[in-house]
Amino acid sequence: MNRRPFDPRLLRRVPAARRDLAVLALLGGVTALLVVAQATALAALLATAVDGRLDRPALAGFLAAVAARSAVTWAQGTVAARVAATVKAALRVELLGAVGAHGPTWVAGQRAGQLATLTGRGLDALDAYFTGYLPQLVLSVTVPLAVLARIAFADWSSALIIALTIPLIPVFGALLGWQAQAATERQWRRLSLLGGHFLDMVAGLPTLRAFGRARGQVEVVRRMADGHRQATMKTLRIAFLSALVLELIATLSVALVAVPVGIRLLGGGITLSTALLVLLLTPEAYLPLRAAGSRFHASMEGLAALDEAFTVTAGPVAAPAGRPVPAPGGRGEIRFEAVTVEYDRTTALRDVTLTIRPGERIAVIGPSGAGKSTLLNLLLGFVTPTSGRVTVDGVDLATVDPDDWRRQVAWVPQRAHLFAAPLADNITLGAPDTPAPALAGAVRDAALDEVVAALPDGLGTVLGERGHGLSSGQRQRVALARAFLRDAPLVLLDEPTARLDTASEAVVLDATRRLVAGRTALLVAHRPALLADADRIIRISDGRVTELTPSSSGVQA
Repeated sequence: MNRRPFDPRLLRRVPAARRDLAVLALLGGVTALLVVAQATALAALLATAVDGRLDRPALAGFLAAVAARSAVTWAQGTVAARVAATVKAALRVELLGAVGAHGPTWVAGQRAGQLATLTGRGLDALDAYFTGYLPQLVLSVTVPLAVLARIAFADWSSALIIALTIPLIPVFGALLGWQAQAATERQWRRLSLLGGHFLDMVAGLPTLRAFGRARGQVEVVRRMADGHRQATMKTLRIAFLSALVLELIATLSVALVAVPVGIRLLGGGITLSTALLVLLLTPEAYLPLRAAGSRFHASMEGLAALDEAFTVTAGPVAAPAGRPVPAPGGRGEIRFEAVTVEYDRTTALRDVTLTIRPGERIAVIGPSGAGKSTLLNLLLGFVTPTSGRVTVDGVDLATVDPDDWRRQVAWVPQRAHLFAAPLADNITLGAPDTPAPALAGAVRDAALDEVVAALPDGLGTVLGERGHGLSSGQRQRVALARAFLRDAPLVLLDEPTARLDTASEAVVLDATRRLVAGRTALLVAHRPALLADADRIIRISDGRVTELTPSSSGVQA
């Protein structure tokens, strides 16, 4: 974890925040000058008030300084809040971009619950850092320097005492901060585990209920929440102890200045106005450091989340040096050349060499987890080979713009994700400007016209979340309609008839045959019905590819 009070990666990763951070630093300098001006005016005002006079210029200066300081404080809060919002928005875009770029496999490896906790609660904790700690960090530099400079001109001996005692606050703060950091890291790990487990439990709730284990998870969540509570209380104990120590040091330091000043004032060694100025400015020298120390603990959870966000998004998808080459057409020859794909704990594909000729329909079979979906993800650009390469017409897909290449590909996944939006918007997801005749043709080709006719508002019917309101077969037909509308030369189908009844399977199969006609197609199949129209059948087992013939008897998916 980053131990510095300010992470320099912030300026590189979120350039939009640079200007506001510079304004925040400038306002800190203005505040320091106003602190000195306010104390100088107040000391002059009190010194004349003792003699029974009213120094009107000093009063006006004091009121002006107070008003200006209030305005600057308001501006600091506004700018700090804007920086916090900018940084959080930028980091969330980076996190979501990393999820989209790396694909579902990377999300699984990074623990979806941990990412969800980081994107939500974790980044929200940055508010305390930007609106509380960071402004005080600026003031802890500018105000002591300005105060020391002013007191040095008024009473050098008091300035010397302040200069010798001020370093004690950051030294003791750092010693306590190291302990607080370890406690905060434990607290954040507990929270991440709790968020990940809770998300996993909610996603698997139907399974837990089916096996009678739903109530048992209540105790697990309670135990994990209690662990997070204990870690939080340990962090708070250290924070309270830190505040006590810093207050004690600051109070003793002020006393070391105030007592000699009082003695010298009684002996006539210092004027009343100078003594008042020193006594008014001395607490101001320690105040920003004390406030920064106390607010640092409140912001440590946000700092932990900031460090983790930078770490998670630090490894972008491998991209070629220089400008990407134009994507090849999807009608070219596709070659897998000694391709190996390794994940953290397993090897999905091992030294795969395969050629797919233009217009071929290849069926891919094999047991679950053998690497079939990884083969499709390579062509979609969701995964990159650990070794070897995938080429189309001799062009390495790792060197092309992935978005340009994906325009050449139509993909029908196992579970087509539908959004809570009108049916027409779900079909035209990749082509929002599709004219009505083209949309009607895609609906007809995908055998979706009967479904549309039965809906209350036809294509304008708003679906529920994840396509609620449509059956599994109807959702697959929506996915096929998307593929028809894309009219891509390369079609990838990942078990399009899985979990369908016989009638739905027959309809989807007919639409699938129309879709792959005249196109290069790669079909992952678990059911024999998809194998009949394949030109070639390949089997993946333990990450290795072997080729079968369509006429081979006893072929099992």
